[in-house]
Amino acid sequence: MRTVIDGAAIATVDAAGTEHTDGYVVVNGGLIESVGAGPAPADLPADHRVDGRGCLVTPGFVNTHHHLYQWATRGMAQQSDLFDWLVRLYPVWAGLDEEITRAAAAAGLVRLARTGCTTAADHHYIFPSGVGDLLGATVDAAQTVGIRLHAVRGSMDRGTSAGGLPPDSLVEDTAAALDGTGEAIARWHDASRGSFIRIAVGPCSPFSVSADLMSGAAEVARAAGVRMHTHLAETVEEEKQCLAEYACTPVEYAERLGWIGPDVWLAHGVHLSDGAIRTLGSSRTGIAHCPTSNSRLGAGIARVADMLAAGVPVGLGADGAASNEDGGLGGELRQAMYLARLRDGAGALDARRALWLATMGGAACLGRQEELGSLEPGKLADVAVWRLTGVEHAGIADPVAALVFGALPPLALLLAGGHAVIEDDESCLVTESDVARDLNVASQRLARKAGMLR
Repeated sequence: MRTVIDGAAIATVDAAGTEHTDGYVVVNGGLIESVGAGPAPADLPADHRVDGRGCLVTPGFVNTHHHLYQWATRGMAQQSDLFDWLVRLYPVWAGLDEEITRAAAAAGLVRLARTGCTTAADHHYIFPSGVGDLLGATVDAAQTVGIRLHAVRGSMDRGTSAGGLPPDSLVEDTAAALDGTGEAIARWHDASRGSFIRIAVGPCSPFSVSADLMSGAAEVARAAGVRMHTHLAETVEEEKQCLAEYACTPVEYAERLGWIGPDVWLAHGVHLSDGAIRTLGSSRTGIAHCPTSNSRLGAGIARVADMLAAGVPVGLGADGAASNEDGGLGGELRQAMYLARLRDGAGALDARRALWLATMGGAACLGRQEELGSLEPGKLADVAVWRLTGVEHAGIADPVAALVFGALPPLALLLAGGHAVIEDDESCLVTESDVARDLNVASQRLARKAGMLR
């Protein structure tokens, strides 16, 4: 099926930063066939033509860090920093089951799609025993909603009795966690070009995972040829704990355990020294920058401008909806730009660099920069068509500035692999009222399990 989007402003986000004030994009067979200035060739046959006048076309956004199950626990622990927030919510998350996880994942993925996201990395590390297939529920939700999923099979084996934060009842045995990770790779990972489901390996964090699990997970990942993901350097408290326990910083600890390299991307990276940034840049270790979540938890402002200058691959992450109740990715572009400017001045990050973070930067973190992240012939047809005709954007001559500085525009169309996921700002493959109803039911049931409702 060939789709022609015509008459739109185009931001390709290619290496040259090519843009067209009036251009076209042709999609054919799940791939981008051509991109150009002016009207599309008049004699080009098309199954579907999209009037792009008044619209901006960008690559679909890439979300590099999320916890979809947290959509069932939004609005809790509102005044907490990270460690207190986790301690308060772990007992609630202990009530997760397959049905709750599926409802939460579906709601989260719909919200991501509604904000321009076509690829989402989800880090799931809560696996209560005997409650069904939680990772499978997330995979099923992604296939239903229609966007790409990088499912990070997380794990924790360090409970409170071993000096960790999670209750002992929520952690896995080290061997069982590694076995579960291997099983997830064997069952779902699709390394083929254009795949919609990939698996990554993701022990949760240094304060919930043993050194044996960290190093063992690295071995499993590299033997299978999959990517690696964990939380690192999110808070001052984490750095203090790492220095006290291991006499090194979080980045030094990660390097000691084999968790630095071009197949690794780390969530947050807020508290990094100059030397740590040089290590990440020289090794091409990625960072998932989560500006709203970091703000909500008071974690700090990541040194995004310094990381980019050092060659660190940086993408954007919405993070879990229990620390970013909005849950979308589109708003993270503006938040990232504003926080970078608060830290380093008005020239620290511009609108186009923020768009790059959400597209090519994210694709690089996930190892898919040859497939995703820009509008170029031969790349996968993950395309967002933003409608800029409303009063929210009237008078802004620069369409990229309208997208990043202004209110998030409605989507005229969102394609993933050439298939419509959003059309006229509504989901194509699911009924959003049903998704919202299922999430309300799931959230209330989870709250009752935790003794928060009767």
